Amino acid sequence: MRLARHRYPASYVRSFVFGVEDSIVSTVGLISGIAAAGVPIQTIVLTGSVLILVEAFSMAVGDFLSEESSERYVRRRAVPLRGPLMASAIMFGSYLVSGMIPLAPYVLLGAERAFWPSIAFSLAALALLGVVGGHTSKTSMIRGAVRAALIGGAAILVGITVGALVEYIRHAV
Repeated sequence: MRLARHRYPASYVRSFVFGVEDSIVSTVGLISGIAAAGVPIQTIVLTGSVLILVEAFSMAVGDFLSEESSERYVRRRAVPLRGPLMASAIMFGSYLVSGMIPLAPYVLLGAERAFWPSIAFSLAALALLGVVGGHTSKTSMIRGAVRAALIGGAAILVGITVGALVEYIRHAV
């Protein structure tokens, strides 16, 4: 039982950080790519909303199954579901809320004005996550901020590149 007390708080932090990071990076990468392809605002908002909801649920289920499986492996017996369920709920909530960061500018500003604010808010949120992670783990907050923003920036570039390539091919055909 002592193992569970020490393990679950770390699991909760992992679920939160993973949920926030994956949600922001996936959502901004996808909707930036779709916006770069020149699709209507309704398509951007619909696609972003579906992604956030489906992925929040999927990530929560995956978190639950992996946490419960790893606990069973460590303990070599059935485990209480409270810890894995809590980690799963943290994953779901952090993914759902964080996905709104890149999507909100499209809802509030429209497709023409939201592209750069969506990217800027997403990179700022990732940098803040890196700062909080650095502070929490007593490591460099600046290194955490830069690392998180660079990783997010790479995903954004991939999304924009694919979207622009699809738009180019669509007009070339």
